[in-house]
Amino acid sequence: MTSPTSDALLGPAEVRELANVLGVRPTKQRGQNFVIDANTVRRIVRTAEVRPDDVVVEVGPGLGSLTLGLLEAADRVVAVEIDDVLAGALPATITARMPQRADRFALVHSDAMHVRELPGPPPTALVANLPYNVAVPVLLHMLETFPSIERTLVMVQAEVADRLAAPPGSKVYGVPSVKANWYADVRRAGAIGRTVFWPAPNVDSGLVSLVRRAEPVRTTASRREVFAVVDAAFAQRRKTLRAALSGWAGSAPAAEAALVAAGVSPQARGESLTVEEFARIAESAPSRDTAPTAPEARQ
Repeated sequence: MTSPTSDALLGPAEVRELANVLGVRPTKQRGQNFVIDANTVRRIVRTAEVRPDDVVVEVGPGLGSLTLGLLEAADRVVAVEIDDVLAGALPATITARMPQRADRFALVHSDAMHVRELPGPPPTALVANLPYNVAVPVLLHMLETFPSIERTLVMVQAEVADRLAAPPGSKVYGVPSVKANWYADVRRAGAIGRTVFWPAPNVDSGLVSLVRRAEPVRTTASRREVFAVVDAAFAQRRKTLRAALSGWAGSAPAAEAALVAAGVSPQARGESLTVEEFARIAESAPSRDTAPTAPEARQ
């Protein structure tokens, strides 16, 4: 295991020089904001509690700032990059700046939303500076697809971080909050200023920690069934659940019957419910076969 060295990580000058050589201009379309501060990289790795035996998957490595920091701390790193130029250049950057760890790095050139398998051992951690425009769907996809991921630390737009970590009853509690909590215990893990990025974004960023639930939500409903209730409840979040779930249940009276059966007030709103309560509502769906089944494994 190597020890952190300032020479290995990328600073502002190295990031801009590398981008210039590659002809890379960060695009808003892909939410590209490259980290240019080595101390921020080390902070992220430290906050993620990356261990020497971890297999870390990183989404959107860009020019490799965080990748290099992760390679210093983990057993191996698998980076998923969609951009053709960035994906083509990253292995050479790793070899040039951290040759002693290059054999511990693997690249997957793909859209993260399409990734279903990764090379090497199953990933144990996800650490990423996620593009703001796709942060939530990418995060949920990775947690669903790779149940071996025990710990996650993502850097996202501050507003998104607040939503992911919001508890029931919060004004920003919503679909991302509930769905993330289906998989993990979620908390805010710090704030990141704008000046550590190039180009500097117009919004602040936040770190979110997600630790996989030791036990999945106990329910006979599938993840998709639970998420369908969540989506319906928040599609009209200002309405009572009796009204908001009428389309999902087939009618307002059917929605009320399902809610009563689940022990949830028909006059409640989605923003007050826990993920367990959403699961109970899904179990009471009018269209479900009521025959008991084994609780679904974590998905």
